[in-house]
Amino acid sequence: MKIIPMLLKEMAEEAQTTRKFLERIPNDKFDWQPHPKSMTIRQLATHLAELTTWVSLTIDTDELDFAASPYAPTITNNTTELLDLLEKSLAEARVGLEKTNEDELVKIWTLRNGDQIYSATQKVEVIRMTFCQVVHHRAQLGVFLRLLDVPIPGSYGPSADDAGF
Repeated sequence: MKIIPMLLKEMAEEAQTTRKFLERIPNDKFDWQPHPKSMTIRQLATHLAELTTWVSLTIDTDELDFAASPYAPTITNNTTELLDLLEKSLAEARVGLEKTNEDELVKIWTLRNGDQIYSATQKVEVIRMTFCQVVHHRAQLGVFLRLLDVPIPGSYGPSADDAGF
């Protein structure tokens, strides 16, 4: 079985759910955070919307060094901007996956901060980890929304907020 079609399918399926979560964020709650150690909804949702850019980053490079390329998130101010950022990130990831090949995906990709190496794993593993991060941060966003009494959409089936559940 070919891995690239499987990755494209998984990314598309997770994107449908992610869209449903992002579109529920109230525009007046972007600076809300449940705890001082937590991200604001703006920070969390922006990170979630741009996470899939790691797919093309991983395909097009052999490493990311935070010391040389510090993270600078895109600034979003409303749900429309978040959804636009998500679509842009997904399009970039799709192009990366469609242009690559299986041999490229088994090459090692390194995540570091200067001399400190966080991981050195196959590119396909980094892409899968990216998808896992999408699910993880989407779940965090679900908790944030629940605390704000915003109905939660279903992820892999109905949620407690879906009619008839």
